[in-house]
Amino acid sequence: MHPLDNVIWKALTTRQAEFAESFNLARRFMPEVSPLAALSEPTSEGYESLATLLGTQGTVGLFLEMPYRPRPGWSFVAGAPMPEMVYEDASAAPSRSSSDSYPEIVELGAADSPDMMSLTALTKPGPFNKRTHELGTYLGIRRDGKLVAMAGERLKVPGYTEVSAICTHPEHTGHGYARILTNEVVKRIRSRGETPYLHVREDNVRAVELYERLGFRQRVLLHFAVLRKE
Repeated sequence: MHPLDNVIWKALTTRQAEFAESFNLARRFMPEVSPLAALSEPTSEGYESLATLLGTQGTVGLFLEMPYRPRPGWSFVAGAPMPEMVYEDASAAPSRSSSDSYPEIVELGAADSPDMMSLTALTKPGPFNKRTHELGTYLGIRRDGKLVAMAGERLKVPGYTEVSAICTHPEHTGHGYARILTNEVVKRIRSRGETPYLHVREDNVRAVELYERLGFRQRVLLHFAVLRKE
């Protein structure tokens, strides 16, 4: 197995076990942290474990190796093919020179959570909840006090950390903020001796092209599925 196979399950059973809720063959993040969940195996028993874990209600996001197939007791809310890209080409990311005029990058924390949730709700880079920022370092760019761009760390497994929540307010695009922040997050992950990786919707062609320019290469095509327990 590759270290990133069934990555949500691995995160919840290794480096991010402190955020896990579990029952038998299912794991999920605490709902206020993230709606992501995983099964040890995508079997009927696995989905039954997930249903028990959710209780009387709940919506979760899964990363699947194959497109979701209808199952009793579950409603398919949304989904999309989702390449998993791993950072491979260090020469692709331009280094920052002393003459570059870069915006100030700030670390974001609990006090910034409302702004982070507002920005991600507008730009929809992926699920982002009240405590998602606790999963890793999140960086942002502010203009006149307003958070206009951000990126950070989400799923962590031994040797790898995911770059996530890369987004820019639509009124502030065209300044290279996504590139600047992604490069900075990548640099910090690599400084710890870890390999950065990320997930992106296949139909987000501009983002895929940006990540390729920054040195990411597709490892596998996954399928994101948002499911609601009936």
